[in-house]
Amino acid sequence: MEQKTFILNNVEETRAWAREFAKTLHAPITVALHGDLGMGKSEIARTIIKTLRGEDTVVPSPTFTLVQNYDGISHFDLYRIGDESELEEIGLQYAIDNDITLIEWPDIAKDKLPSNTIHINIMQNGDGRKLVLQ
Repeated sequence: MEQKTFILNNVEETRAWAREFAKTLHAPITVALHGDLGMGKSEIARTIIKTLRGEDTVVPSPTFTLVQNYDGISHFDLYRIGDESELEEIGLQYAIDNDITLIEWPDIAKDKLPSNTIHINIMQNGDGRKLVLQ
């Protein structure tokens, strides 16, 4: 995938972008969301899930549960994973093989990610965000 950059001025533009991006996703595909705390990784994941599974879908953060499943969409938050061996226990490989897999804090899983993973790097850009897809 060639690198693409998007400048999003506010959370509404971020959600609109994520809704359009969601429509391009078909399982199995992995999306790795990179960015510091508060950059919008969860907001993008939540919007993708609601776009594909319905606006009234409840999408809690998987910060403490590590993974949430939504009928063919798996949303992982690997922030609290201390060792790569834990990835098997939480079903990461199964999700990668079968689902639309959204991964926040994907660095600990970098050796497990397939070569066609879509990497989204999210950075501060004034009051908005800059997204770089690779």
